[in-house]
Amino acid sequence: MTPFHFVRDYERLVDQLVRNYPIDEAMSMAVGGRFESIGAIERDVLNYLGLKDGMSLMDLGCGSGRLASALSKRYKLDYTGADIVQALLDYAKTKSDPAYAFLLHRDLSIPLPDGSQDFFTAFSVFTHLLHNESYIYLEEAKRILKPNGLAVFSFLEFAAPTHWATFTHTTTATRMRSCPHLNTFIERSAIAVWAEHLDFTVVEFIDPDKAPWGGIPLGQSIAVLRT
Repeated sequence: MTPFHFVRDYERLVDQLVRNYPIDEAMSMAVGGRFESIGAIERDVLNYLGLKDGMSLMDLGCGSGRLASALSKRYKLDYTGADIVQALLDYAKTKSDPAYAFLLHRDLSIPLPDGSQDFFTAFSVFTHLLHNESYIYLEEAKRILKPNGLAVFSFLEFAAPTHWATFTHTTTATRMRSCPHLNTFIERSAIAVWAEHLDFTVVEFIDPDKAPWGGIPLGQSIAVLRT
């Protein structure tokens, strides 16, 4: 079976980075850079949304452990991270609470039981998927979340002026046939329709330049949905 585009893209990207950079730098670049600072912002987002010790959290596309590392410094959680590249997971384990679980999973599903999670997160994941793939993952998020559980994910949107540079960069790289992976924009109206069909409630959208948690903005827009 031919691997999904995102598996091919990221295996190739991570392999290239590991060959050309020191491991810490390669692992940071693989998730977009600023390993510690972005992880801390993502943790602050979840704290603002009510994350507490003892909760269960599924981190889709956990990468090299940027969020897991930040969470380890503040919380005791039932944490599960899943990604498509083993090298990223191996590194994430070295940066996180030894009790955290990391799974290699390369399918459009989430390998966890129904109704088992308080939080589902997907930071900088749907930004690299086709819309139908993101929708399938949200179907799975709905399945694994407990009643009143939260799905939290970041996205790019044309309405955000700061996101236009990502689009123009991707356009240039596509023209030169050098784009390392897909960059996808999702409008809020589309997310609202997805939520309606999946029986999620839209709790809020957070602008990329806003930080209601009282810290630094993430830079990507954030959607918060409740079961």
